[in-house]
Amino acid sequence: MSHGPLVRTDPLPNAGPVTQTTELPGPSEQDEQPARPPRRTLPRLPHRAWTVAAIAFVTIIGAAGFASLPGLLIDPLHEEFGWGRGTIGFAVSVNLALYGLTAPFAAALMDRFGIRTVIAAALTVIAAGGGLTVFMTEPWQLILCWGVLVGLGSGSMALAFAATVTNRWFVARRGLVTGLLTAGGASGQLIFLPLLSWIVERYDWRPAAMTVTVAALAIVPLVWLLLRDYPSDVGLAPYGGDGPPAPRPAPRRGAARRALKALASASRTSSFWLLAGAFAICGASTNGLVKTHFVPAAHDHGMPVTAAASLLAVIGIFDILGTVASGWFTDRFDARRLLAVYYALRGLSLMFLPILLADTVHPPMIFFIVFYGLDWVATVPPTMALCREQYGEDSAIVFGWVLAAHQVGAGLVAFVGGVVRDAFGSYDLVWYGAGALCVIAALMSLVIRRGADAQPTAATA
Repeated sequence: MSHGPLVRTDPLPNAGPVTQTTELPGPSEQDEQPARPPRRTLPRLPHRAWTVAAIAFVTIIGAAGFASLPGLLIDPLHEEFGWGRGTIGFAVSVNLALYGLTAPFAAALMDRFGIRTVIAAALTVIAAGGGLTVFMTEPWQLILCWGVLVGLGSGSMALAFAATVTNRWFVARRGLVTGLLTAGGASGQLIFLPLLSWIVERYDWRPAAMTVTVAALAIVPLVWLLLRDYPSDVGLAPYGGDGPPAPRPAPRRGAARRALKALASASRTSSFWLLAGAFAICGASTNGLVKTHFVPAAHDHGMPVTAAASLLAVIGIFDILGTVASGWFTDRFDARRLLAVYYALRGLSLMFLPILLADTVHPPMIFFIVFYGLDWVATVPPTMALCREQYGEDSAIVFGWVLAAHQVGAGLVAFVGGVVRDAFGSYDLVWYGAGALCVIAALMSLVIRRGADAQPTAATA
């Protein structure tokens, strides 16, 4: 026969009926028990949004690594196959243009199929393009593999991806997170450029292409296992958000139609054209010009390829600092004025570059690298902020179209830069022209209207 705990079943005076009440120890018994130490609380884990942002950061690092190689291939491909720099530059321009044109459709596809599916597929396409490049013998194969395949894949992991993650997972600290994710591109440049330039110079360009292929495939399981589409997938509200987790929205069908509809609506506003035009100049003066042609331009002046590539990597170091700082500034200051300052300073620095190029690395060149690096993609956080201000829930897709303009500008100058070099034997005219364009971008940024301009005007609606 088992015995349970002592209980009293008779009702207490002046009280209602009591059933199965465990007998409590008397006051003397309580006094005799030693005091328990306070219970230690476990440290609070960071919000899951920061884990998602970290995975996005690593993915963008990889995408930047894939984009770092074309500038290192111009001279090796010219020497091995005899292809003109304009021909090679055209393949790079296709890559850069598709990188941008894919972005708005990729943002819409992420709404339809999820971030994980789109990014994993994009990494696989990049790996295929990079791997097939080692077998090419004709220029059209370079255009197909590196221009089309790598362009489409890397475009799906472009800054529209960063905008999507930021918009879904963060309410607070959006400017800072945008700056951190944008800095992932600089980090990838910092990591991959010295490595790839060393491989190209010591071995060949083919092992460098295979390095990119292996890196793309290595990121796929990381994305698939750790990335999540919405905070509600893990039962959370966005970081900084109030209230219970919002339900996961239903998949949006018609990704292409939605992307084109967002473009049609945004294109009826003056702000869109000003943002897209200024960002096209941004791409022309960074990815299209410096990232693609700085190494061969420095090599024209006798600087070793590894030294020139290392300078680009140093740009990546200060790019991280500049971009994170720009995100912090964007949370506190007028994005229009920030853009005007950034573009004006960039144009000034490019005007001085032709007289700084030499066969050795000297202090004025280091000053240019630091100054230019701080400004490299500092334009991204304020541009994203203006898209959010102007276009609301469609801001990630609209930013994708603005990014498309960025990459079209980059692709155009990547091609024109090679043609100018073939025609005049120097890049000087391209540097001066890009500097003048940056001044125009500064003026365009200042005349962007505030959020009221998000609606189409009566004249054009």
